[in-house]
Amino acid sequence: MAPTLALALLSLVSFVVVRSLQKKRDTKGLPLPPGPPPLPFVGNVIGVDPDHPWLAYSRWGAEYGELVYTRLFSQDIIIINSERVAHDLLDRRSHNYSTRPPGLMHVLDFFGVEFSSIFLPYSDRWRLHRRIFHQAFRLEAAPSFRPIQMRNAHNLISNLLEYPEVYGTHFHTFSTSVIMSITYDYSTAALDDPFIALVERSLEISVRELRPEVAAVVGEFPILEKLPSWFPGASFVRGAILQRSLVPLIVQTPFEHVKKNMANEADDFQAAGTAAPSMVSDALNRIPDKAKDEEEGAMLEKAIKEASASGYAAASETTTSTLYVFLLAMVLYPDVQARAQAEVDSVIGETLERLPDWDDRASMPYINAVIQETLRWFPVVPLGIAHATSNDDVYEGYYIPKGATVMANTWSMARNAEKYPNPTRFIPERHMSKVASEANGRDDISFAFGFGRRVCVGRYVADASLFAAIVNILAVFRVERVPGWNIGPDAEGVKWSAGVTTHPVFPCTFIPRHAKEKVSQLMKAQS
Repeated sequence: MAPTLALALLSLVSFVVVRSLQKKRDTKGLPLPPGPPPLPFVGNVIGVDPDHPWLAYSRWGAEYGELVYTRLFSQDIIIINSERVAHDLLDRRSHNYSTRPPGLMHVLDFFGVEFSSIFLPYSDRWRLHRRIFHQAFRLEAAPSFRPIQMRNAHNLISNLLEYPEVYGTHFHTFSTSVIMSITYDYSTAALDDPFIALVERSLEISVRELRPEVAAVVGEFPILEKLPSWFPGASFVRGAILQRSLVPLIVQTPFEHVKKNMANEADDFQAAGTAAPSMVSDALNRIPDKAKDEEEGAMLEKAIKEASASGYAAASETTTSTLYVFLLAMVLYPDVQARAQAEVDSVIGETLERLPDWDDRASMPYINAVIQETLRWFPVVPLGIAHATSNDDVYEGYYIPKGATVMANTWSMARNAEKYPNPTRFIPERHMSKVASEANGRDDISFAFGFGRRVCVGRYVADASLFAAIVNILAVFRVERVPGWNIGPDAEGVKWSAGVTTHPVFPCTFIPRHAKEKVSQLMKAQS
């Protein structure tokens, strides 16, 4: 009886506190955006799948509108469900919406990844990281990475020919190998690279734990961080302990590899020699000689090390997840796969006279449409990375409080039936229609890469990696569903991974369209 009474009193007090805060805000004559009524103390937790919160947020968007207010414990959360509002706030008012939730920074520190460029608050430190990325990944620089991307796409095909049943591992190897080569000039092993295994383990923890919902809970109950690792349900603590042990390895080891290669020293990470161009070596070479032995030089070197480590982790995860979505679409839409392969065959020959190359892309409009539709159909970062308000704001008569977590629900944007009719269906043709483009304005999928000052700086490199992988898979394989796997074209019933990013988990079969020996010979000839 006593515990029940105590809980009731706590709920009552919390409800009174929340109501008083709301009244204080309402004295300005401005209501909060509409949203579901919160429960005392806990806020809006009922009906929200913690692993896939974007589904509830989208339902709320349909009920309450493009801008929804919700609360998790004491944390204000603003959900943006439309591109229109996202552009208005995150682009046009980016000065107020470019930082990250403070509670999330606390969780990052607990996991030892407080340096991560993606999650850094808007600050001089973030701007320095951003400048390093922009110099490496700007549109003009992207073509220089094409040989790396195509070489790794061929390795992906080789791995799929030999061990198709573990295609997810091969996707991870492809994505991580590309970005590791670009960032550090590190050529990974084609299969079972030990460093990639470390990166994958670290990413698994980050994707699962570094979410604003987790930050809100830990912020409300900081005692959770003090739980012993053996305590039942303390997986959060165990993940943090493991992550803190992995971080020094995945940050320091490849960075020192570049520095030693630049000095023509041997190391155990990879055979040394004169360092080939890479994001890290180029950035280090830009440090002025007069600053290298000073405090400024140390600061710049630290920023380069931090930015490079956080950049390759993010690029690897999102590219891998997008390839999963592409594969699911090919399984559920064999007619789309057949049309895409017919286009590829029309360029390189039905008997596989050669493998696709970069010059072929201009002759493959349907393949480009497939890539765009893959990014739209199931956005792999369905809530983007959470923004936060630096100051109070007013938008269309609604009050948006300072310190609120602001999430762009790209999942909902991708299902805008006015812009994308039949949004649950995979229809590449929607990106090829001139009429549709004129009717809907800018008919693209830019929302998949974020908004404002925090837009993904590596989007041009990501697009090229997707083309290299997808066009080669289509040229060499026919992807089919496993007998008995009865999922419809809306993909309803497919299992999705949980976390900041998401991808479908499903079985499929890779059927080679040509003799393995011929494919291997062509890859050798074009390497």
